[in-house]
Amino acid sequence: MSLYDDVKELSLEIEDYTLEGLELQARSDFLRKTTVVHLRSGGEEGIGEDVTYHGEEHDFSQKLGPVFPLAGSWTLHTFSQHLGTLPLFPQEPEQHAYWDYRRWAYESAALDLALRQARVSLGKAVGREPQPVAFVVSMGLGSPPSTERFHSWLGLYPKLRFKLDANPEWSDELIEELAATGAVDSVDFKGQYRGTTVDSPPDAALYQRVAEALPDAWLEDPGLTPETENVLDPHRDRVTWDAIIHSVEDIEGLPWPPKTVNVKPSRFGSVERLFAAYDYCEAQGIGAYGGGQWELGPGRGQIQLLASLFHPSTPNDVAPRAFNMEPKAGLPASPLQVEQRKTGFLAL
Repeated sequence: MSLYDDVKELSLEIEDYTLEGLELQARSDFLRKTTVVHLRSGGEEGIGEDVTYHGEEHDFSQKLGPVFPLAGSWTLHTFSQHLGTLPLFPQEPEQHAYWDYRRWAYESAALDLALRQARVSLGKAVGREPQPVAFVVSMGLGSPPSTERFHSWLGLYPKLRFKLDANPEWSDELIEELAATGAVDSVDFKGQYRGTTVDSPPDAALYQRVAEALPDAWLEDPGLTPETENVLDPHRDRVTWDAIIHSVEDIEGLPWPPKTVNVKPSRFGSVERLFAAYDYCEAQGIGAYGGGQWELGPGRGQIQLLASLFHPSTPNDVAPRAFNMEPKAGLPASPLQVEQRKTGFLAL
């Protein structure tokens, strides 16, 4: 029996829904906006978060309000099928991946509500107990690059682990400085992004310098050319993928079998596709780690809960939200204790 079989037939009653806008001035040049979907019925509420990155898409959606025909009696699966027929955007959004991000908001809210109505938690439904979650702090070093913030975090939390966004401005000296800390679990080359503000072209020289200086780090999303493939060939077991992973078929279509992949829930869109990926990775002996999308609301706790159930010991990019901001003391340490709500799909 598949993992999805554990939840697909859950009954789901929906009376109405609302949209709630959240925003945070994360940096001077980055106003993060998200939308929380609230599905409601019989005094219960299921929530999910749309992590689309263009703020205008949230403004427009919230202005339109709850226009989709979601009320009715469903199972989780028939509701998912119904979602697949709806125009979640009135036209093609800035990035095609936004279709999945928005669908995940409604799917995760539906899963939450169906579980609450069934009076069970996600862990109980899938027969797993949450485990403490190892997490990394994901960050770039700026341009020109500086390790000041990196060392500030390490000064406060000496055992903290990092996922760092590389760029060609990294000098050999900077890479050696990072290596000397022993705190870098993975390096993200951003070479598989298209049409985003973080697109990075393939860079064989950078990949080689990073791979050789950080021999234990995962190498995420390199851009592939004959030159970069030649450089990466000795390090294939450490190459992992994120931006292009939206389904089992995407994992099967990778240029070589991976040792691990980033299973980022919002990229999969539906519960069915996400759970199929968990099943596939387990069956094939492929590791998995989770990733976030600058969630501002319940979405962060939901991805932490999924990590605690399915891949708690890997370098999960699901750190508490405060780690996205400026360094400060008093934050939870890794591994993170995740407590699930007694009913529903939510971490407390």
